[in-house]
Amino acid sequence: MDMKTPITLTDAAAERVQAMLAKRGKPSVGIRIGVRTKGCSGMSYTLEFADEKSQFDEVVEQKGITLLIDPKAAMFIFGTEMDWVEEKMQSGFVFRNPNEKGRCGCGESFHV
Repeated sequence: MDMKTPITLTDAAAERVQAMLAKRGKPSVGIRIGVRTKGCSGMSYTLEFADEKSQFDEVVEQKGITLLIDPKAAMFIFGTEMDWVEEKMQSGFVFRNPNEKGRCGCGESFHV
């Protein structure tokens, strides 16, 4: 992985994001990734459709996807890999973050 890239997408994640953008029904600049205070460990990842780019967003173009990284999140997610995992009981985006020092038991939140 290129250490200058704040986040990388697996092929599965890129395909899932493309499908979500196609189903949205209106044009999007891309997907915005952030973190917010939540859960027992302190922070959780957020994903939302981005209608416009903020002047402070960090822009990452990968596999045909535009990722906008909230400036408040950049230092927490630098070097993260975003994947899409489908299992019997659940499916969803998984973030493999080398900055994490711990994660809560339910997997909802992390701390750095």
